[in-house]
Parts: sequence; C-alpha cells; structure tokens
Amino acid sequence: MKALVVEDDLVLSFLYETYLNRLGFETEGNMVYGKTAVETAQNFNPDLILMDIILEGEMDGIDAVKKIQDEKDISVIYITSSNDPNHKRRAAQATKYLDYLIKPIDFDDLKGVIKKHFDIK
Repeated sequence: MKALVVEDDLVLSFLYETYLNRLGFETEGNMVYGKTAVETAQNFNPDLILMDIILEGEMDGIDAVKKIQDEKDISVIYITSSNDPNHKRRAAQATKYLDYLIKPIDFDDLKGVIKKHFDIK
C-alpha cells in the first residue's frame, strides 16, 4: 500500500511518514504545496493521503483533495491544526474523507483510524 503525506511542517511530515512506514505503507512526502500534491498523486497512485488543510501556495489541502478526487477515488485523512468548523464543513461538502484529525496526533490515533479502513496489523 502507498500513502502520500502533504504537510507544510517538515518535522511533522517526517513523523507521519514514519508512522505510515510502521503500518506497512510505502510513503511519498515532503510536499508543502497543494499543486505538488495533485501532481504527485497522479504519478504515485497512493491508496491513502494524509492532508494538512493549511498549505503554502495558493491551493489549500481541501482544494487539492477535490482536484485529486475528481480524477481518482483515493482515501483521505485530514490532519490539521485548524479547529475552524468552516474548514470541516467545507471539507465535507467538497470531498470524501475517512477522518478529520486535529493536531497533535500520535501513532495510536493514526493507527486507529487507518485500521478501520485498511487491512493492517
């Protein structure tokens, strides 16, 4: 299984990649722009995307997921520091997602969500 990590904090990006590797995912990360995430998703064909909402550049995470899901049916977990209910509402209206997690998250938080939807140990 493959996962894409889109997170503008490179320390968190590395941490999430480490979590996903422990769960058996091959990962692609170090993406801080929505546009880069869209392009990478087209080429990498992930089974899962961990997506931050607030990203660098003009395209936020919700817009990036919408563009990706317009082309492919890919599972998404939003991980954001924003508690803004408007973000969650907009994400629900524009995209399909497995869960919407508020930072900080730990390994067990992520594992619990992924375990509900993927066949992992």
